[in-house]
Amino acid sequence: MQQLATEAGGGEPSGGSPGGEELSLAERAYRAIRDRLVMLEIRPGAPIHEEQLAQSLGVGRTPVREALKRLQYERLITTYPRRGTFATEVNITDLAHISEVRQELEPLAAAQAARRATAADRAVLTALRQELASADSGRHDDTELMHLDLQVHRAVYAAAHNPYLEDTLVRHDNLATRIWCLFLDRLSDMAGHVEEHGPLIEAIVAGEPEKAAQLARGHVEGFERAIRAAI
Repeated sequence: MQQLATEAGGGEPSGGSPGGEELSLAERAYRAIRDRLVMLEIRPGAPIHEEQLAQSLGVGRTPVREALKRLQYERLITTYPRRGTFATEVNITDLAHISEVRQELEPLAAAQAARRATAADRAVLTALRQELASADSGRHDDTELMHLDLQVHRAVYAAAHNPYLEDTLVRHDNLATRIWCLFLDRLSDMAGHVEEHGPLIEAIVAGEPEKAAQLARGHVEGFERAIRAAI
């Protein structure tokens, strides 16, 4: 059980745990399996075994089964009749569609976060800003930087205080991150990409919605350019 608590505990400062109450086993299993899929620790096309996941997370099969239902809806796994369940393939042709959604909604979330962020949200974002400051120091490998990138995005979405917007963006950011991870060994200056979040966080904490929106849009556009250059 300790492994699940450790694995699923990071990367989501608020959403899904209002008031800080203890997360359900199904929610914790969902977050842990989701992030394994997003970070390609479960490789695209790999079979999904409920029993193995339950054992590795230290939970029963029921929470895992509930988690897998959500992950199928989020296009991270797919089930084929008489064949089984598999991690979805990463299809580079999806990049344009994912970017199209994110270019519209990421600026909206950033602007709303700048308007609505609570003191607790700002504290989370400020702590992440301090973590970003060390990104150029070489103390993080690319995988750690990707986890940090996910944390920042999820903190911004949560600070927008719109659960429908947050849910949509988390799902699309997860799909975008899978594409990023697929080309990680071909991408240069990963630290620089993640460090771009610094000015965005500062704009949100300072309550500057227009600037935050502009920076968010530029970040998404830069992501797509970097991926296309790496192909």
